[in-house]
Amino acid sequence: MRYAPSRQYLTAGLIAAALAFVSALFATEWLIALIGAVLFFVTAAAVLVMAFRPVIEVQEQYLIVGRRAIPWIDIRRVDRTGWISPLAVYLTLVNDEKLMLLYPGDLDSANGLLRHLRRNAREAYIDGIPWLQFWGEALPPASVDRRQTASPRQQLLRPEDEAEVERLLQVLKTVGHLDSRRPSNEK
Repeated sequence: MRYAPSRQYLTAGLIAAALAFVSALFATEWLIALIGAVLFFVTAAAVLVMAFRPVIEVQEQYLIVGRRAIPWIDIRRVDRTGWISPLAVYLTLVNDEKLMLLYPGDLDSANGLLRHLRRNAREAYIDGIPWLQFWGEALPPASVDRRQTASPRQQLLRPEDEAEVERLLQVLKTVGHLDSRRPSNEK
């Protein structure tokens, strides 16, 4: 699977650059337009940097980001940030190297890439949860006897207190309330 940056970022970057140029022209006559020119220029630069991010390839054995190939078994953690589109994910590798994977794509492609990352990084913790547990593939032990796993019952009340509780329970079942001052036919 190949995940290329969305062309919308290139279009938005070029529009922001054009608006920066127009604002700069207006700034020659009206100085306050210089603020807009600077803001449009910064926006254009940021969006154009996103538009020219390297292609991300998901292969059976590797994750390829630009010219760098990362084996799936080398990825120890996949931690997402609050960003979904553009997708920003932190990958922690075997040598404790942290890599921020930034994918400027549409929402569907970003969700697809995130799912591929989570599915293929089998040795990794996904947002702090082990891979097997995250995907619900951890199986409970098959032959566990309930009697062996039950904890021993603790004695909470003295025997005479237990008898009193049992007596009150029986009164409650027959009368419907525990107040001995009210007759049973009143409500």
